[in-house]
Amino acid sequence: MTTTILYGTAEEETDSATSDGENLWLSLPELHRITGWELKPEGACRGDLCVPIPADRRETFIRRGGGERQFNVAAFARLLDAPVLHHAAPDVWCIGEDAGSRSERMMSLDAPDFELPDIDGRRHKLSDYRGKRVLLLAWASW
Repeated sequence: MTTTILYGTAEEETDSATSDGENLWLSLPELHRITGWELKPEGACRGDLCVPIPADRRETFIRRGGGERQFNVAAFARLLDAPVLHHAAPDVWCIGEDAGSRSERMMSLDAPDFELPDIDGRRHKLSDYRGKRVLLLAWASW
């Protein structure tokens, strides 16, 4: 069965993922391809950032499945205080931004980029106006 994983701003599909209740197990090559994280002796690492795997809970994060090591992406996301949503049929997982990254982004006071149409249907991205003053007017009928 194909599993769709929404991670960050990417949408990836894989046939090798295993959904097991609240756990999403990926092979180590798929872990790196989909999330950018890789398992090293010091823990799960992405770039210069490494997060140690708690020794007393190692089996929660790492297991052998089908002859290869697998990593529990959902448990790792929860360790980082990232939201995890799962829809069983079809098998879709959405893993949001971790608490540290959200906090850092909020402290920067930079608005997230988005794209909306104007009244004539032309698309505008907020990033097109970086360095300029922008007035956003929004309303809702409810």
